[in-house]
Amino acid sequence: MKEKIILLVEDNPDDVKLTMRALAKSRIMNGIVVAEDGIEALDYLRGKGKFAERDTSIMPQVILLDLKMPKMDGLEVLQCIRAEEKTRLLPVVILTTSREERDLVESYKLGANSYVRKPVDFNQFVEAVRQLGLYWMVLNEAP
Repeated sequence: MKEKIILLVEDNPDDVKLTMRALAKSRIMNGIVVAEDGIEALDYLRGKGKFAERDTSIMPQVILLDLKMPKMDGLEVLQCIRAEEKTRLLPVVILTTSREERDLVESYKLGANSYVRKPVDFNQFVEAVRQLGLYWMVLNEAP
């Protein structure tokens, strides 16, 4: 059985730490790869740059994708993921603080599987991450 990996695409180090703590507190012990921006996320998926040596036959079980990032924002990353045959079917969950309706609509238009607004309260955030982990890592059957 292949390892079920989570690709966390997040540029804010505090949000990375918060997400990692929430995953650990929720007992989600899967491998977690952190990409600090959209370019790095695509490099990971394509096995390029600092990820040139990785086994690209192992794809993440789910991608947790922030929208507001430098270099390439989350919507551009999502568009690239959906445009490539190898990554087209990967589950992508938008995990963002954005309250903009156009971000929500555009995410779904581009093929997001889910859109989750990060709660401000840590306990609510832990619960949201727990539910995401349970669904995407345990219940969901990936292609």
